[in-house]
Amino acid sequence: MTQHDLDDEEDDFPEWADRIKANVAGEVRRRRKEMGWSAQDLADQCEQLGHPIPRNVIANMESGRRANLPLVDVMVLAAALETYPVCLIFPVGYVDRTQELPFQDLVPTWDALRRFTGEQDVPMYDAGLVPDFELHASLVRTALAALEEEDRARFAAKTATSRAQQEEAERKRTEYADQAISAKYSLRHLRRDLRDDGATPPDLPPALGDVDPPEPATNTTLEERH
Repeated sequence: MTQHDLDDEEDDFPEWADRIKANVAGEVRRRRKEMGWSAQDLADQCEQLGHPIPRNVIANMESGRRANLPLVDVMVLAAALETYPVCLIFPVGYVDRTQELPFQDLVPTWDALRRFTGEQDVPMYDAGLVPDFELHASLVRTALAALEEEDRARFAAKTATSRAQQEEAERKRTEYADQAISAKYSLRHLRRDLRDDGATPPDLPPALGDVDPPEPATNTTLEERH
C-alpha cells in the first residue's frame, strides 16, 4: 500500500473529535432548515437565550471550518432549535454509525445515545444517584396516582346508591390508601438515604408534603432569639 493509499484511508476515518463536530454541525443545519431559519435567525435566537453565537460562527461550524465546539454552545444551540443536546451529538436516524470515544470502532448511533444518557447500563460504570432519582420519580407518580384514585373511590362511596356499591367503593378506597401509604413510606426512606449520602432530594409536590418528617422543634430562649 502506497503512502497515497494510506492518506486516503486516514481521510475515510476522521478523528473522533471531528466526527462528533460533524454530527453536531450536520444536525444543526438540518434542524435549522427544517424550521425554515437562516443562520442569522438561529444566531438571533441564541442571543435571546443569553449566549450569543454570531452568524459567521454558525456558518463556519456548519461548513466544518470551526476548529472547536464548546459544550455551552451545543447546549444553547439545542435550546434554540427546540431539541436536546444529545440529539445534536448523536443524531439518531440521520447518522447511522458513530464513535463514542477515540480509537473505538463505529457503533450504531442509537446505542451510543443510550449509553450517553445512561439508559443502557455499561458494566463497571458508576451511575451516581441517577437510579435513586429515577426511583424517586416513579414513587412520586405511584403515590399521586393512588391518592387520586383514593379520592375517586371516596366520592363513589359517598354517592353510592346501594350498599353493595358503597362497600365496593370503600374496598377500593382502602386499597388505594394502602398503596399511597406504601409509596410514601418508601419515599421517606429513600429521601433519608439521599440526605445521608450528602445529596439534596428532589422537591415534592404539595400533595406529598407529609412525606418528610417534620423538622424537630428547637427550644430557644428569649435571649437567644434576640
